[in-house]
Amino acid sequence: MVLIRSYSNRSRTLNRGMKLWSLNGMKSKQIKLFIIVIFTACIIWGWDKASRPSVLVLHPDPLSLFRPDHTKYLHQHPSSEEDFPSEENFVAPIVKVVEKVHALPPTGSNSVAKHTSDAGINEEESTLDKKECNYGKGRWVADERRPLYSGFGCKRWLAEGWACRLTQRTDFSYEKFKWQPEGCDMPDFDGPTFLKRMQDKTIAYVGDSLGRQMFQSMMCMATGGNDTTDVVDVGAIVYGFTQPVGAKRPNGWAYHFPLTNTTILYYWSSTLCDLQPIDISDPDTRYAMHLDRPPSFLRENLHRFDVLVLNTGHHWNRGKMNSNKWDMYINGVPNNDRKLALIWKAKNFTIHSIVKWLDNELPHHPNLKAFMRTLSPRHFFNGEWDSGGSCDNNNPMSRGFAVSNDSSEDPDADGAVRGTGVRLLDITGLSRLRDEGHISKYSINAARGVQDCLHWCLPGIPDTWNEILAAQL
Repeated sequence: MVLIRSYSNRSRTLNRGMKLWSLNGMKSKQIKLFIIVIFTACIIWGWDKASRPSVLVLHPDPLSLFRPDHTKYLHQHPSSEEDFPSEENFVAPIVKVVEKVHALPPTGSNSVAKHTSDAGINEEESTLDKKECNYGKGRWVADERRPLYSGFGCKRWLAEGWACRLTQRTDFSYEKFKWQPEGCDMPDFDGPTFLKRMQDKTIAYVGDSLGRQMFQSMMCMATGGNDTTDVVDVGAIVYGFTQPVGAKRPNGWAYHFPLTNTTILYYWSSTLCDLQPIDISDPDTRYAMHLDRPPSFLRENLHRFDVLVLNTGHHWNRGKMNSNKWDMYINGVPNNDRKLALIWKAKNFTIHSIVKWLDNELPHHPNLKAFMRTLSPRHFFNGEWDSGGSCDNNNPMSRGFAVSNDSSEDPDADGAVRGTGVRLLDITGLSRLRDEGHISKYSINAARGVQDCLHWCLPGIPDTWNEILAAQL
């Protein structure tokens, strides 16, 4: 009986141990299963979160300007800036520039885009959908805070013939508009702020008289039109600018702002070619126009510049070449290529040549930001400068107020800078809408019946060119 009772007790103990082991085993399995479920849920949650669209603020990239290869261009008949000489007419395809737009969606102050990524799309491909800032695409908007300086002031910097407030013109509504690029914000220009940004820097404009207008505009904008005594003329001392015998004006100007150690200068080079007398001993010598050689001024002073703005266009005509006694040269010898002798081809060749040279120089000047400014449009309607052509419309935006093209209207400049470190300062399309902003019949220097539909009133459209430049900097 004792043995049976002892055995029975051991059996009960063994059964309880087996049940306890079984219960512990069940709990272990449940814990493992619970951990697997939690881990799987975390993975699914993480994948789901990554696959959802996210909103990114995309900062504008002024270097990314795109133009389809099939873009056509309305080639303006070239003319001189000063005296409108005889010109060579070109036949070129015409492109429909901008339709008059009656309503546009509001433009925000920031460029915001949605960027969606999938697990199967790599990051490089997904960035192709980012919207870039194109300063040449946008619209003109009314702004009663304009102009940026007084048209009655700025007499130290502004040529009298370009200050339309000093002429017989009575309508100045063209001054009350600001350019708003699509997809990006262009802050209002403030002279002191800009000079502080340009501390210890030199800004150089090199080109024709449309470049000189841009230079004078910048001087007025930077100073607010005030004749400040602390701005020093350093043109002759530092850059050797002089006024040649018989010339109307010096070959350049340069002004230094001691407070910020900033210099703003302009150098006259209407074609961006190096011009050299063929026979220096002959007072009536002709000049070698080296299409493949930048002006000596650029080669000698490029190391001084932090910002460089180039432009050319309206001096490329037979009348100007003949009156200036210019002969085309390539590789140091007279050009014998009849195709290249065509004016428009020579101009395009020169633009590509100087951009290529500049692009090769940029690695040696890492702080230099170089721009090729596109062509400033002319607005001679119902004739040319010498055949009754006029631009006396005073109605702003009569031809539309928006540029909807993604591409530049100056394919020569656009094509030249493509793939280089030189940037495009695209002002052609936005300026083409502003035919009411020219000096027109109010010029104080033109002959009777001749209107200036090439130069702009200041304050005016060139101020916008400088605002875009400042934004791209």
